Amino acid sequence: MVEKTTLPLHTDHPRTYHDCRYVYPVLSRRSKGISLGINLNPDKICNFDCIYCQVDRRSEAETDFVATDRLMHELELVLDLVVSGKLYDDERFSQVPPELRRLNDFAFSGDGEPTTFRNFDEIIQQVADLKSARGLDDVKLVLITNASMFHRPVIERGLEILDRNNGEIWAKLDAGTDEYFQLIERTKIPFRQILDNITNAARIRPIIIQSLFMNVHGNPPNSHEIDEFCRRLNEISSAGGTISLAQVYTVARQPAEGFVTSLSDEQVDNIAEKVRTTTGIATESYYGV
Repeated sequence: MVEKTTLPLHTDHPRTYHDCRYVYPVLSRRSKGISLGINLNPDKICNFDCIYCQVDRRSEAETDFVATDRLMHELELVLDLVVSGKLYDDERFSQVPPELRRLNDFAFSGDGEPTTFRNFDEIIQQVADLKSARGLDDVKLVLITNASMFHRPVIERGLEILDRNNGEIWAKLDAGTDEYFQLIERTKIPFRQILDNITNAARIRPIIIQSLFMNVHGNPPNSHEIDEFCRRLNEISSAGGTISLAQVYTVARQPAEGFVTSLSDEQVDNIAEKVRTTTGIATESYYGV
C-alpha cells in the first residue's frame, strides 16, 4: 500500500529566515519534521533550469559567493532556536503540531544545485562536525541533488562524509526518456550522465529517488513516460544500485513558469502505485495544493 502523507505548512518554504542569508528552517512534508535548509547557491546559479522550480532565475541575486563563516554562524543560531523550542514562538511556526516539533535533518538544498559549490566536501565536513559536537548523531544530513556532479572527486569525497555521518542522498529523477528529461529539466547535461551517476552512487550506499510529476500546459506525463521511468529505476537496481525509497510528488508551491500546475491526489497515487508494483521499491506520495 502506498503511504499517503499530507503535512500542514508544506507550501511555505522561503529560503530566507529573518537576517539569515544561507540558513532557513522549514516544516518539511517529506522529512516529517523540521529541516534546516542550507543554501549553497544564493546566486541562483543552477546547471538545471527545471520548469517547475519556484526560483525565478530571471531576477538578479544579491550574493554571488558563500561566506562559509557566516553560514556556520547562522546555522548555530537557528539550530539553537530549534533545539530550545524558541522557533515555535515565531508566528510562522507556532501552529506546528507537537509530533512534528523535531529536528529531522540538515538539508543541503537552496536556490541551485548544491554540488556545484566548489568547496562542497569542506562544508559537508563542517556541518557534520557541528552535528557531532552538539550530540545530534541521530539527526540526518540530507543532500537534495540532481546528481549531475557525482562523478567529480570533490563530490565523491563529500558523499563519503555523508555516509559516515547519518547522511542521505535524495537524487532527482523526473523522467524516463531523454525527450521528457529535456522538456522538464532544460539542461545541457545528458540524461545518461544523470542515470550513470545515480547508478554509481547507489552501488555504494542506498539512495532515495525524488520524482516530481506535473501538468505541462495542462497535460500530465503519459503512460509511456511513466513506464519508461519505471524501466530506468529497474535498470538502476539491476546494475547493483539500491533505491531505498521513491518519493512521488507534485507541485506544492508556485513555480516560476505559469504553465506548470499540480497533478491531482489521485494522479499522484496512480503513478506511485505503478512505481511500487513495477519496481518493488517502497514508495511514498506527496500532494500539491
